[in-house]
Amino acid sequence: MTKQSVATPSVGLTGAHAPGSLSLHVPEPEVRPGGTPDFSNVRIPKAGAVPRPEVDANPEDIRDLAFSIIRVLNRSGEASGPWAGLLSDEELLSGMRDMMTLRTFDARMQIAQRQGKTSFYMQHLGEEAISCAFRKALMPGDMNFPTYRQAGLLIAGGYSLVDMMNQIYSNSRDPLKGRQMPIMYAVKDQGFFTISGNLATQFPQAVGWAMASAIKNDNKIAAGWIGDGSTAESDFHAALVFASTYKAPVVLNVVNNQWAISTFQGIARGGAGTFAARGLGFGLPSLRVDGNDYLAVYAVAKWAAERARRNLGPTLIEYVTYRAGAHSTSDDPSAYRPKTESDAWPLGDPIMRLKNHLILRDVWSEERHKQMEAEILDTVITAQKEAESYGTLHAGGKPSVRDIFEGVFAEMPPHLRRQRQQTGV
Repeated sequence: MTKQSVATPSVGLTGAHAPGSLSLHVPEPEVRPGGTPDFSNVRIPKAGAVPRPEVDANPEDIRDLAFSIIRVLNRSGEASGPWAGLLSDEELLSGMRDMMTLRTFDARMQIAQRQGKTSFYMQHLGEEAISCAFRKALMPGDMNFPTYRQAGLLIAGGYSLVDMMNQIYSNSRDPLKGRQMPIMYAVKDQGFFTISGNLATQFPQAVGWAMASAIKNDNKIAAGWIGDGSTAESDFHAALVFASTYKAPVVLNVVNNQWAISTFQGIARGGAGTFAARGLGFGLPSLRVDGNDYLAVYAVAKWAAERARRNLGPTLIEYVTYRAGAHSTSDDPSAYRPKTESDAWPLGDPIMRLKNHLILRDVWSEERHKQMEAEILDTVITAQKEAESYGTLHAGGKPSVRDIFEGVFAEMPPHLRRQRQQTGV
């Protein structure tokens, strides 16, 4: 067969119809290091202004919730609006303790990393309300598929601080026997699926687990967690396809803390306007909530969880917050954002906001707050001393070498048996 040439007619474009050279749009943050922080683009409605739809609302009828921000607490600490009034004073005080414990735990582990007692750590500074409040909206048996910044799920669930530290130190009492990086916990009976270092994998895993629960006619729901940057991964979109198609009983959480390591959130968001808006194309009810408002987070989480339990399908929630600290102990945020940007964040500090609310309700005071700080610090230090007695990264006990070979295969293959024999364990 001979190749035939095909004449292509020339098309001439002149004047206003002639195309120019192509170019790409690369989103830029509002301000760089050394500049003045600017959050003028964050439109914040008044506390209590956003309506609370019925749990069985048609997603088409609540599209506006993907572009607003649900808030309960105002700047004075007052709670108002249809999302308020769901928690008792005792429950709010418990939430305060959870958040303060997480912050103190973070501070001690951050120091421990600097002292060489562990190789790596990631703190939650400014984001404590999200995981701590969400945990209270779940029931026993529900399963979270978290990222590395949801340790509040464990603390609010009453998990052992010593065991968390043992995992961080990779010592002889490490529940995961040294098989995971520090802070990548896995606690099945706490509904905390093991953390994946590959970002976004937990979203389709959460949807799959929820689908399995429904197939088994169980009553357990799942919750998936993802950061703003990871929404650019294909796993995020695959999860939304399956969740929307099969109406999986899952709550899909996007923690928008403004920064994906060193890249500002506009890169991943693109032209969507908000991360919650991405759910609208899949027909999902999609809400944005003030992630620094403990009451608002709980109310929205409870709404979404009830929707899942009533076989009404998934909900996508965007938590608007700010990562006040570094991405991790390997990061220096001063290289890509102003040092004062955290102070300028308009939604404030979640612990201070709940503290002001409780003082306004006359169930808390500055003195009692200081007492709780001291009590929590003593509790965390006591746990730290116990954990360090079992070993740290460079001192004391370590997991056994034999643990490398266990728990992988139901029946150990011959080549691993030989390797184990060679190691003498």
